[in-house]
Amino acid sequence: MRAAVALLRRLEHVDRGLTAHLQCALTASTRLVARPSAGRPASVAEPAAPMARQQFQILSLDGGGIRGLFSAALLAAIEEDLKTTIVDHFDLIAGTSTGGIIALGLGLGMRPREIVDFYLRHGPSILRNPLRVRTMRHWFRAKYSAAPLASALRDVFGDQYFWQSKKRLVIPAYNLGEDDVYIFRTPHHERLKRDYRVPAWTIALATAAAPTFFPSCRDVDRLRLIDGGVWANNPAMVAVVECVGTLGVEAGSIGMLSIGTYEAVTSRPERLNSGGKLAWARGGSVVDVLIRAQSIAVNNQVRFLLGKERFLRIDPKVAREDVTLDTPQKADELIGRAAHHSRVHMPQIQRTFCQQIATPYVPVHRV
Repeated sequence: MRAAVALLRRLEHVDRGLTAHLQCALTASTRLVARPSAGRPASVAEPAAPMARQQFQILSLDGGGIRGLFSAALLAAIEEDLKTTIVDHFDLIAGTSTGGIIALGLGLGMRPREIVDFYLRHGPSILRNPLRVRTMRHWFRAKYSAAPLASALRDVFGDQYFWQSKKRLVIPAYNLGEDDVYIFRTPHHERLKRDYRVPAWTIALATAAAPTFFPSCRDVDRLRLIDGGVWANNPAMVAVVECVGTLGVEAGSIGMLSIGTYEAVTSRPERLNSGGKLAWARGGSVVDVLIRAQSIAVNNQVRFLLGKERFLRIDPKVAREDVTLDTPQKADELIGRAAHHSRVHMPQIQRTFCQQIATPYVPVHRV
């Protein structure tokens, strides 16, 4: 129970800082676009000139543990139906946690079907829980060792570096040591001089280090990095800010396909009306509410900024018992659900996002 209360305190801190962070990021983005170059300090980089294209397209992928299989299978089904390579139609991909793993895979040339195979092949060994021993351990230590996840990521990404991505990527994490957000960004601007040198598998390990499930990642500059889902499980707004503030893209010319890992149909128990820390910690209520509230707010903000005709969110509602982070035994259900929703949304995806090909991305820095 002390672990749950400690997590509650951490999430309370993150929740307080989330709104301020987004406001500061948006303010900084506006200044970068609007401020004239005359008199600009040398340390502040100019954003790139706005791209003269009909629509700058973003693919945004939520966190959600093993439910990332839903996102990968949905994209695989779309590719097969439309006889296309889905990433060819997107200029930037944002992904958090399991969505970050998918984003890295897509950026480094994997097809969605290959990413589905990755989840099917490695999921059971990464999330192995014989005799439910790890369920008991979960109260006192991270539920899973990071070693099987790190091994699987090394297996799939090999020795590739972040700069080798063929797409602009934005991957949120959180720095426990400095108590601040941390965003991995490909070298799509002159001032992005560090992340490009990081091996891809370590970035995936960092963004997927979900508190209480995996230990923090210490493989990037010895930082204490954890899952970006504690502040940006839905990374759509992070992607918009990157486009406007760093790339100089006007919000009105951005289109986004945002894929969630589905939400539970639920009602909040009345005990939360006047409950204290124990009531909110029990059953993960505080985690569910904070992540859900963050995602709703981000969706509303992005829809307002981009316009509803340029924003498609796929995030189906399912039964409460189907929403788990670490149940690879539900793989068939995840793939089946993806098949259904890809069929429903395919016409709009084709009409809104598949009518243009993204311009080639060339990294500014290389190893």
